[in-house]
Amino acid sequence: MIDSKLLDDLAKRVAGSVPSGLQLLQEDLQKNLRSALETGLNHLELVTREEFEVQRAVLLRTREKLEQLEQRVAELEAGKQPASE
Repeated sequence: MIDSKLLDDLAKRVAGSVPSGLQLLQEDLQKNLRSALETGLNHLELVTREEFEVQRAVLLRTREKLEQLEQRVAELEAGKQPASE
């Protein structure tokens, strides 16, 4: 989930850059921008850094296990006698 403080800050910055003639609408614009940003970012299906790091660790363990299994299969195949006809 996207940090709501980050969304608020981003919306406030964008709304703050509005020309002075439109600053009366700044609060309304800020709320609408925040909502639009949140909706848009949620559609991207982003993950948090923590979720990313957890999946990264799982992938590393999986790769290590795969390498061990590949080595074991190679050892077993090397020790296997060819079948006689």
